[in-house]
Amino acid sequence: MLHIELTRASCILVLTYIVGLNLKGYSVVEQTHTQTFQSASSEQSQTLRDNVEKALQNYFTHLDGQPVTDLYQLVLAEVEAPLLESVMNYTKDNQTKASTILGLNRGTLRKKLKQYGML
Repeated sequence: MLHIELTRASCILVLTYIVGLNLKGYSVVEQTHTQTFQSASSEQSQTLRDNVEKALQNYFTHLDGQPVTDLYQLVLAEVEAPLLESVMNYTKDNQTKASTILGLNRGTLRKKLKQYGML
């Protein structure tokens, strides 16, 4: 099975962006994190989206006719695990704060932490 390789820098960029993203509306925190994300992106000279697209192109190029299954779950796991780890570190393992930052129910957060062996 082939795996998509996301660089540590890409994961940090997505974490910075997602942690600041408020899907229910804009906030000062969101604007600050978005600015940080944009600054980090320009320093890297590529956006997270660009890196993901390149990783996927590389993945498909090297399939060599092999069937593909569960690609969505593969990509999600590559991003979700470091996201959870970084947010838990940021909140000093405070699940209530982490669930608020992530916009997840605390029970859902616990389930995901168990899924990735972080609890």
